Amino acid sequence: MKTKLCAALLATISLSACATTPADAPAEPVTVQILAINDFHGNLETPQRVYSFEQDGEVRQVQLGGAAQLAATLAGLRQVNSITVAAGDLVGASPLISALFLDEPSIRALSGMGLDVASVGNHEFDRGTQELLRMQNGGCEQFTLREPCGVEPFAGAGFEYLAGNVVDDEGGTLFPGTAMREVDGARIGFIGLTLEGTPVLVSAQATAGYEFLDEAETANALAAGLRAQGADAVVLLIHEGAEVAGEYVLAGCPDLSGSIVPIVERLDPSISVVVSGHTHQAYVCSVPNAAGGETLLTSGGRYGGFVTDITMKVDPERDAVVSVSGTNTPVDGSAGSDTAIASLVAVYAEASGPVANRAVGTIKDTGEHGEDCSDDPSEDLTADAYLAAANAALPEPVDFAIVNSGGVRTDLSGANDGVLTYGELAAMAPFGNGVIVLEMTGAQIRTVLEQQFCNESPASICDSLLTPSHGVQYTFDRNRPANQRVQELLINREPLDSARTYRVVTNSFLAGGGDGFAQFSQVPEIANVGFDIDALEAYVAAGELTVPVCGRVRDLTPLS
Repeated sequence: MKTKLCAALLATISLSACATTPADAPAEPVTVQILAINDFHGNLETPQRVYSFEQDGEVRQVQLGGAAQLAATLAGLRQVNSITVAAGDLVGASPLISALFLDEPSIRALSGMGLDVASVGNHEFDRGTQELLRMQNGGCEQFTLREPCGVEPFAGAGFEYLAGNVVDDEGGTLFPGTAMREVDGARIGFIGLTLEGTPVLVSAQATAGYEFLDEAETANALAAGLRAQGADAVVLLIHEGAEVAGEYVLAGCPDLSGSIVPIVERLDPSISVVVSGHTHQAYVCSVPNAAGGETLLTSGGRYGGFVTDITMKVDPERDAVVSVSGTNTPVDGSAGSDTAIASLVAVYAEASGPVANRAVGTIKDTGEHGEDCSDDPSEDLTADAYLAAANAALPEPVDFAIVNSGGVRTDLSGANDGVLTYGELAAMAPFGNGVIVLEMTGAQIRTVLEQQFCNESPASICDSLLTPSHGVQYTFDRNRPANQRVQELLINREPLDSARTYRVVTNSFLAGGGDGFAQFSQVPEIANVGFDIDALEAYVAAGELTVPVCGRVRDLTPLS
């Protein structure tokens, strides 16, 4: 009857007056898509690493990522009501193609592929707050040793950085803490945070003048503010993460653990989604929150290897999220390559090519592998380079070197062809750290090794494992009580002498107490013998090397 009435009235009244839905009927929920990435780390080109993960019941082993493939994947997934976000560490610890140009090409690429909102991560602070502000705002003002705008003028990010828990002495934030986006009548509020422990992961100068606040408390306060401003849904972008069994999971969080879990458990239920990062793992699952409900927790691995595709149904009339789900999509090239982003990458690849491709020295892999290795050959090589640099620069010998695993960013797969290039070395040591010689007693050395461990029974490695140069070995048992976990400790086959003073060379990050190793910052500095990349280059160039045999650090914790 209603349809016939409309047909009869079409000549005299507008069609809109004949809607079959009553005027007071509730509107349909709005479907909002959020595409999320994290920990891109300037990987403009597809990394050589092969990822292993399960998809559709089969284990795949494939290379993933690359800016052009990431852009195409995002474009292929993107729906009508879509927002693209990121959870920090987009730049910093980058390959030479990006790092040589202060990560300007990575900011351009991410902007060009439609990134809208991003939280800062700890690596955004690697070059200091002034340089981070330049990443957002653009310009060619110089805040580092490297000259900016080396290829073209830099306009800054086309996306908005958020940093809600990075505050100055007056309580002001480095970047805004929140952003609001309206999608088809639904108002989506975003909060951006980095981990509270950021100051111990970068140099003291890089974060001078800023305090990093508790993540859950800050998120809850900012969520209340967004709701007061009319947000129908709240999404937290946070650079802190979890560990899962299998490392890269498209859907689910098997054996979920890590620092993000207690943060999510303390969150106000108004926060429906947590896009996380930092641990370089991929996962998507629901986690219990403070109100007894569940919050979707996601992460997309690292280096542009995965895109997290999140679907939210939002009811603007009730200011509520009706449902939310997500899955990780591998960036495997099946979506093709974005031509504009590929052209941008090609420009910077050509500009960096002469530097990156320069052969530094030869290296041979004997195929020998150590027993119970906790160290990695790339860490061993870096420590050996530090030791060689210090002994070449100083008249009195240095006893040994120590590096942190978090400061050695690649493995030695570049040695597979028998040659190490400058680009491969720069990827291994991308931070430009100084090489610092310290004086430490044996007791202080034991203390700093004990500072690797967090928690109890069994303990875990807090931020980085410490790897020594050749001639030094130690073992540890994570089941033992605090300050008793380091067991046998030999220096040139002799037990550590607690009363003796040793000369130890390490990087400036650790010397300043980075990665939580406070003991390093409390001992005398004897000399600065240059930069880590120069030490590596000189060591590799000095003659044919062999890939170090791991086993300098051994974990003797009994298997449960």
